[in-house]
Amino acid sequence: MLDVGADARRSARTPAAGPPLDFQSHLAALEAQGLLVRVDRPINKDTELHPLVRWQFQGGLKEEQRRAFLFTNVIDSSGRRYDIPVAVGALAASPRIYAVGMGRPVEEIEAAWVRAIANPIAPVLVDAPPCQAVVIKGEALRGPGKGLARLPVPISTPGFDAAPYLTATLCVTRDPDTGIQNMGTYRAALKATDRLGVRMSSRIGGAGGYLHWKKHNRKGEPMPCAIVVGCAPVAMFTGGMKLAVDLDEMAVAGALAGAPLRMAKALTVDLNVPADAEIVIEGLIDPDLLEPEGPFGESHGHVALEDFNMSMRVTAITHRQAPVFASIISQVTPSESSVLKKVAMEPLFLTHLRQQLAIKGVRRVVMHEPLSNLRKVIFVQFAHGTPRSEIWRGLHGAATLLADCGKICIALSEDIDPTNTDAVFWSLAYRSNPIEDVHVAPHRSAGHGPKSRPREEDSGLLIDATLKHSAPPLALPAREFMERARAIWQELQLPTLAPQPPWHGYSLGDWSQTWDVYAERAVAGKWQQSGEETFARRRAGLTPETPVREVEGKKD
Repeated sequence: MLDVGADARRSARTPAAGPPLDFQSHLAALEAQGLLVRVDRPINKDTELHPLVRWQFQGGLKEEQRRAFLFTNVIDSSGRRYDIPVAVGALAASPRIYAVGMGRPVEEIEAAWVRAIANPIAPVLVDAPPCQAVVIKGEALRGPGKGLARLPVPISTPGFDAAPYLTATLCVTRDPDTGIQNMGTYRAALKATDRLGVRMSSRIGGAGGYLHWKKHNRKGEPMPCAIVVGCAPVAMFTGGMKLAVDLDEMAVAGALAGAPLRMAKALTVDLNVPADAEIVIEGLIDPDLLEPEGPFGESHGHVALEDFNMSMRVTAITHRQAPVFASIISQVTPSESSVLKKVAMEPLFLTHLRQQLAIKGVRRVVMHEPLSNLRKVIFVQFAHGTPRSEIWRGLHGAATLLADCGKICIALSEDIDPTNTDAVFWSLAYRSNPIEDVHVAPHRSAGHGPKSRPREEDSGLLIDATLKHSAPPLALPAREFMERARAIWQELQLPTLAPQPPWHGYSLGDWSQTWDVYAERAVAGKWQQSGEETFARRRAGLTPETPVREVEGKKD
């Protein structure tokens, strides 16, 4: 089991039933469930660590096969060994790992988020927090091997990234006018042992921390910032959510936990930080001067090139007696970053369409994950027979909920599995008439993406690919025959199957009892009886391929 050290064990807090309330309790829960891989051999954080974990996303493994990794023997390219272990994939390598952090099954996560946002529980302040057991400030921040250089910060995209990056962050800032804190997950590049380059998204629908910086910019005052690395997963999960800017994320996290979360006063900046955090980096962000930051492999699937971003002077680093450094896999999706968003954002989109917009017939919302990173392509599944007006309302609702989400929205019928893009393309090919079922929506935000071309604004594409009339059955053997054949397959010990819907035929409305009879006779070896009946129905004067129903009328 994970040895978190005596002090950490005393402060590790997991309720009798519910989510773990600190990061190391979460790691222990993952290990107990067989979801954590411990790596004790030397691993280079600069060249090997992230690529090793990345293989479980790029190597064809099933989602349920992904694991959290704990590296206990971390070195760098100079041969230096770090005392602090590194955990990667521990927040959301898979939905199941995310669910452990939430303390509830995946199917209950949607309702938990909805309740928590509606009923936040304010945090409580405590003294002598575990996150301040060790304090590094002043001259201890400056010089070779000191300050930030003491932390085993991995390089996320070796070969392209300009520096090691903090990725699994909660960046705490405070609105200077209202006093309300905001927590967001923003990347931070190591620039010096006491300086970070911090990127807080400035696009429409971007970072709450950026809005705070704009106010500090107008006032000409440095912005206090505390970057938390590793804490209760329910708190970490709020960083990637697009919560209202006036809603304290720690209060939402408290509601997810079912009790107030513990906070403590930071030592050198006027902010409150999670008391049970692993590591906290305190500092001041310049209100005016920006520093080149990047390149860095981004979640939109391209390397983000240099931008001028925020420059943060570190004033203190505090941590537990025996901390664990947390990092996440981002870049090309699927990734840990995309799972973090997907598990919570899909239910929120569904709730928005069903409850806020009261759209009828919505069954499911799926944000396309591979390569496109959730934001750009969204599938909305509807019940058969849903009025077209509701389908179009649903498409517009999905396309406009967040400024950077829903560039391409496709409506599908409930027999189409939105996670199977082959089935989606089949639906597009046979259930949509572009001149009637495609709408191009102008004047969208350019959103999240590479900046290699001018992008003053973008446009959107809405497609109704639902079944609009009855159709012949899907041309695969009926379910009973496929299931019988699968049993034989397993009996023969052939390679393990991973069925992806559709894997059996089913009716789509255009069928008759007569054809059922023909099919039943065929599998019973009585096909000649059907042939005798069709022989009696022969007609002259017709062109081959003339539909029988056009001559005899519709079947039954």
